[in-house]
Amino acid sequence: METAIQVKDASFFYNKTEGEAPIRVFEHLDLTIEQGTFVVILGHNGCGKSTLAKHFNAILLPNLGEVMVYGMDTRDENEMIPVRKTVGMVFQNPDNQIVANVVEEDVAFALENLGVPPKEIRERVDAALKAVGMYDYRKHAPHLLSGGQKQRVAIAGVLAMRPKCVVLDEPTAMLDPVGRNEVVSTIHELNEKFGVTVVLITHHMREATEADRVVVMNDGKIIADDTPKKVFSQVELLRDVGLTVPETTDLLYELNERGWNLPLDALSVEECARAIYQEAANA
Repeated sequence: METAIQVKDASFFYNKTEGEAPIRVFEHLDLTIEQGTFVVILGHNGCGKSTLAKHFNAILLPNLGEVMVYGMDTRDENEMIPVRKTVGMVFQNPDNQIVANVVEEDVAFALENLGVPPKEIRERVDAALKAVGMYDYRKHAPHLLSGGQKQRVAIAGVLAMRPKCVVLDEPTAMLDPVGRNEVVSTIHELNEKFGVTVVLITHHMREATEADRVVVMNDGKIIADDTPKKVFSQVELLRDVGLTVPETTDLLYELNERGWNLPLDALSVEECARAIYQEAANA
């Protein structure tokens, strides 16, 4: 399997002011993300997950170590544009990424700046809007859209660049449940239907349960890295660093505290109900 992103012994520090010691965000970090996978990075605010995400398309560069993107070193100035074409970023607030007054013009904006031929721009814009379910809104004004729709337009703008990987930094944090579901559904389709590597930064546990892999960060370090079932079974570890677990896992854990013997890896409601039913039947 092709390696999409490889972080090798990377360290990053923010320099505060002259004369003061730099602030460590992460140090000696190693992480490999394979092409076509869906990886979620979890952690409380300030743990370093968003800073790490910005290294994946060279918005930030490591002070020590290296970050390789499909074999390209992000520190190489000659590779900066290819890296950013290969890895697209979607941020928390879609209003910060939308720049035009018409949806299709916004999606076309970056392509026009790169000098892509008009016919190809039309094809890419239409394909990207169809991929996120926003083609019927192509003539609409972005400011009239809902939060979830705006975020899908922002994702379409990234998709039009035809990246191999999309990194989404808390893309649902400002959305209501309806908008959150719209965006999460779109993210899954990008991965499953189009084979795009997805790296999702989030603090919503439910969004992480359907990923291929969950990486948990705390204080600039990776403290867990495995399948969702295995990571969320480590309830005490997650609680110790201020994180919650999915509601189903929390229920199973509390029942076990009262003497039940239930598997903590039953993440879906159906799996949870089945586990409780079977345990009750065997009691």
